[in-house]
Amino acid sequence: MTKLPLPLFLLSPPAGAATPLRSLLPPARRLAAMSAVDTTAPVSGEYPSPVSPPYPAASKDVELRRAMTASARSGVFTSADVVFEDEWLAVVNKPAGVYCDALLTALPSSAASGDSATKPNLHLANRLDRDTSGLMIITKCNKVAGKLVKAFTDHKVKKTYLALCIGCQPTWEKIKIYSGHGRSKHGAWRVYATADVGRSLPGGSVVRDMSTQFEVLGVDGKGQFREPSSFCTDDIESITVQEKAAGQTCNDDVKDSVILVRAYPQSGRTHQIRLHCQYLGFPIRGDVKYGGVIEWNGLECDGHALHAESLSFVHPITGLPVTFQSPLPSWAKDFVSTME
Repeated sequence: MTKLPLPLFLLSPPAGAATPLRSLLPPARRLAAMSAVDTTAPVSGEYPSPVSPPYPAASKDVELRRAMTASARSGVFTSADVVFEDEWLAVVNKPAGVYCDALLTALPSSAASGDSATKPNLHLANRLDRDTSGLMIITKCNKVAGKLVKAFTDHKVKKTYLALCIGCQPTWEKIKIYSGHGRSKHGAWRVYATADVGRSLPGGSVVRDMSTQFEVLGVDGKGQFREPSSFCTDDIESITVQEKAAGQTCNDDVKDSVILVRAYPQSGRTHQIRLHCQYLGFPIRGDVKYGGVIEWNGLECDGHALHAESLSFVHPITGLPVTFQSPLPSWAKDFVSTME
């Protein structure tokens, strides 16, 4: 197994210090011990410091290879897997390693045929990362597109994701994490302290809020797979990401645990689930940007193991609540088949 090095966190230096303090990634086992966030206003003119590491240097070449492969696959992708379709929209199951825009030209003839006067005006209502598989919605007219984009923006579309992670075994079954989210001056998405939400970053962007609920479905082949469900946040542990968090590395016998988690994103930030998995100490397998392993069990990972599992929303025309769920990807089937 080959792992990318996980850089230490860069924290804001104290007054008079010549170099910044550094702290290890806070593991899941210390989440409950973290103290409340200090919301004291920062000194004017200072930029907030991210609390997650930058992209590893080795990720550049890996990402380039994956991008080239995805471009080639997208160019010849001709048949989308349609989960549901009516006259207003289609729900499709995007494969990993294909760019979203390829789906617009890959719908079956029932959706994309016809002359210019009758052919649907197709739009992507949501997007997934290149290597993320799972459900996407394609709308067929501007009216429906506007309604669904607004529903996603207003967080009225409920989503669940499955992720296969390698890292520190969680000591919790369910958790909710709150943090900031922003793009650093070098263009990398990073986790920021909750206290930094609203503060400006180099280049003019600002730190925005980000929250995700997680539940553990299995660890090292032990557990029980269950269908997505809503759960009360009052009954689960929560963590609020801070600028300075004490932590320790996990034990050798649990640092390479294989963990299947389900994520319920409460916000819709770029790379949100990937960033929060990294921060919690179990990066997604193959996610080289955010600390994931490049190889596992002697094989190189051709992408990250993240799957958009389900979508629930109110149909923009009929007004009826609808829920769609995609089949499990191969890596999830393999893990579930070994669970005791």
